[in-house]
Amino acid sequence: MNGILEASIPRYVRVTGTLNNRFVEFEFSIGDPELCVELVMQFEQFREFCRQHRAVELTAEQCAWLDYERLKWQFGKAGVSE
Repeated sequence: MNGILEASIPRYVRVTGTLNNRFVEFEFSIGDPELCVELVMQFEQFREFCRQHRAVELTAEQCAWLDYERLKWQFGKAGVSE
C-alpha cells in the first residue's frame, strides 16, 4: 500500500479493561471502529503500539454509539430484546 494513503487512514483504540494490573485489554481498528481486533498488551507495550500506529482513543460518545450499533447484531434491532 502507498505510504501516503496508509498514513492517512485513521486508527483507533478502545480500552475495554485491564488484567492483573499489568495488562491492557483493548480493541484496535483501522478506518472503521466497527471492524476491530481485540488485543492484550502490557501497559508500556500498549503506549508504544498506540504511538507507532498513531492510534486515537475513541471518545465516550463514540464508544456509546458502537455499543448501540452492536446491539443490532445481538437482537436484530438496537434496544430490542426479541
